[in-house]
Amino acid sequence: MDAKKRAAEGTIPFLRNKSLIGLGAGSTIAHLVEILNEHKNETPVKYLTSSFNTLQLLRKYDFDVIPINSVAAIDIYVDGCDQVDRNLNALKSGGGIHTSEKLLASMAKEFIIVGDEGKYVDDFDSRFPVVIDVLPEAFNFVLAQLAMLYPGVKTALRLSDKKDGPVITDHGNYLVDIWFQSWPELSGLNLTLKSITGIIETSLFCDLAHKAILTGKDDIRILENPKPRNSHA
Repeated sequence: MDAKKRAAEGTIPFLRNKSLIGLGAGSTIAHLVEILNEHKNETPVKYLTSSFNTLQLLRKYDFDVIPINSVAAIDIYVDGCDQVDRNLNALKSGGGIHTSEKLLASMAKEFIIVGDEGKYVDDFDSRFPVVIDVLPEAFNFVLAQLAMLYPGVKTALRLSDKKDGPVITDHGNYLVDIWFQSWPELSGLNLTLKSITGIIETSLFCDLAHKAILTGKDDIRILENPKPRNSHA
């Protein structure tokens, strides 16, 4: 069986008796929606997602989907990531919807990361950037601040491959990729970036995840967060 599908199946026990469930994006979450469709029961469940593709799949199977702004808290949030470290800090840099995803993770009583074993690293490496959500009018100011705070760091405005110009987020902002060869201390990095006026959010999910469900060839590992949750990360 596909490792991502096994990871999705591994989350099912944690979703039982939950009435407000948030779902992220990606192929593992798509498997999870299909599995949930097979396990539908009489218990009313409402779903929330910031992902266009996940929303379409939930609607295809006639799940009850509500807008994120209709509630202040949810029971559980499940999402994938690009990398997750030994402290369950996660990078979600690919989809460009991390601001809304982090909102759901912060609203959740429990946040679970799912994926294959290849997502796990002891410490973040240079394969993925931290992505910042930037107000367009603050773009040059933010780049100048980054150059001052992190001399030599590589930054790149994320450009669209479908039109001329930058990628524009659902909230009308730019995405800037920041590539570290050597990562600063993560909680300090997150706070420093968010203290720069014009940066709305980062793709670094620091001290937010409660568990990670990771699948290898022959087993499923469930990792627990060794640190208290910081709901403001």
